[in-house]
Amino acid sequence: MGRTRGGSGAKNGRDSNPKNLGIKKYAGETVTAGSIIVKQRGTKFYPGNNVMRAGDDSLFATADGVVVYGERNNHKIVSVEAAK
Repeated sequence: MGRTRGGSGAKNGRDSNPKNLGIKKYAGETVTAGSIIVKQRGTKFYPGNNVMRAGDDSLFATADGVVVYGERNNHKIVSVEAAK
């Protein structure tokens, strides 16, 4: 009797855990060095000044400052204007 019963709904009920992707800091918000700005899969946003890309494609700040979004060569970029 090692088979799935026909009338059972046991094949349903599986779902993946949420990955919590998206923008974490918007334009004009202040960040500290190491703060995650965007969690993403692939490079929807590219790093600009004072921003680096992590191994999972997340973008994080490398300096304290204010987040700025822009565009360069048809790519959306995220930069941090360093605090003076």
